[in-house]
Amino acid sequence: MSFKLTVVIPSNNPAESSFVKNMLGDDNVEKVIIMTSSEETKFDHPKLVYLFTKNPHGSEAVKSVAELADGYSVLWLQSDLEIEPGQFFLERFVSVSEDTGAGMVYSDYYDIKEGKKSRHPVIDYQFGSLRDDFDFGPLIFFEGDAFQYGIRWEADYLHAGIYDLRLKLSQEYEMIHIPEFLYTASEHDSRKSGEKMFDYVDPKNRARQIEMEQAVTQHLKEIGGYLKPEFREINFSENDFEVEASVIIPVKNRVKTIADAISSVLKQKTKFGFNLIVVDNYSDDGTTEVIKEFAKKDSRLIHLIPARTDLLIGGCWNEAAHHPKCGKFSVQLDSDDIYIDENTLQTVVDAFYTQKCGMVVGTYKMTNFELQQIPPGIIDHKEWTPDNGRNNALRINGLGAPRAFYTPLVRKIKIPNVSYGEDYAVGLAVSRYYQIGRIYTPIYCCRRWEGNSDAALEIEKVNQHNIYKDRVRTIELHARIQKNMSIDG
Repeated sequence: MSFKLTVVIPSNNPAESSFVKNMLGDDNVEKVIIMTSSEETKFDHPKLVYLFTKNPHGSEAVKSVAELADGYSVLWLQSDLEIEPGQFFLERFVSVSEDTGAGMVYSDYYDIKEGKKSRHPVIDYQFGSLRDDFDFGPLIFFEGDAFQYGIRWEADYLHAGIYDLRLKLSQEYEMIHIPEFLYTASEHDSRKSGEKMFDYVDPKNRARQIEMEQAVTQHLKEIGGYLKPEFREINFSENDFEVEASVIIPVKNRVKTIADAISSVLKQKTKFGFNLIVVDNYSDDGTTEVIKEFAKKDSRLIHLIPARTDLLIGGCWNEAAHHPKCGKFSVQLDSDDIYIDENTLQTVVDAFYTQKCGMVVGTYKMTNFELQQIPPGIIDHKEWTPDNGRNNALRINGLGAPRAFYTPLVRKIKIPNVSYGEDYAVGLAVSRYYQIGRIYTPIYCCRRWEGNSDAALEIEKVNQHNIYKDRVRTIELHARIQKNMSIDG
């Protein structure tokens, strides 16, 4: 097949890049755009064009590439990596785009970390795939007409240019994932998944995050999914409860940590009555016996063993929230974490009343088991704003911890019976109508150990988690569009 293509490669030293040389030698490549921050030209070639920029993902860079591409399709390398092309990889990108009419095409790939080559599958794009860190892999193919279509808007972002482009494309074009390993990339970021996942709350990335929020907010307005800062009033007197609050701990086989979690609850000092509901999901490692010993000594502890045997974390939460002794407010604690001091529960309940919200999310500190702070440190989610937080929540991958809910709401919504993302799904549903309150001082210690669910995951598990959260976002986005289309909203 015959075609012409423009290739964009970020590099401050293109003369030493085998991928640059490979693309220059390909007859199908019309032009290679070297995106660089260095003013020093390394070498010349008839196909080479230099684009000098300090913001390679900004709107100005995107528009400059569009002008230089002369209407041809664009293969864009997103970061300065060394790429080894697979057999006929350019032909495969082009043919899939032509056969499907897709505006954007991406593929699985191999990566090399510390000299080891491994498979790196990526996931399918869906309606709710709004995360700005969605993993397309380092190479993205843009069909020529689609690329020109995507830059028609008057966007002027320093960081969110590519993100804004693909959001615009998704409104009119398919985004096709080729489930084939078309190339190999040398990976420079050797951090574990549990470290990468917090990049979006790193203060040094704040300017970038503001732009990403602006881009997704505009996108939501254009597709009818934006929610105005108008919220239903919350009524905290609609039901009678025996206690004001219940701390809920779902647990299975955490004999090493459950005692610390229970102790951190029972030592809470409050102006109201509270209890602790521990949902023991058929532990067989001694956890059950530890809980029983605590229950003998303190009547506030309700040791609940479900009748059902098909429950995951979300299902265990439902068991507790629907229990007749559950309090007005349901407050989360994971079985391997602890509250930071004896004032946490009072602080959470006070936030409900002062902020008049249906859900409260706190701030937590990442620690080891000696309670020493470890990277990334304090996770406060200060990207949240009262007016636009629920819209921006569709872009980020979590709302924070600890979570607490007004119990009548969580009983109405129901919690998905899964063990990852269940709190995020409920948070999105709550925020569709009600304000979410925030606490920005640390009230919770998230203790990292080898058994944590997201400390260091294989790519297949990371993909499984991201597929689920994208699906939750897709469902919620459809619900918000339906809400906006209804007469009463």
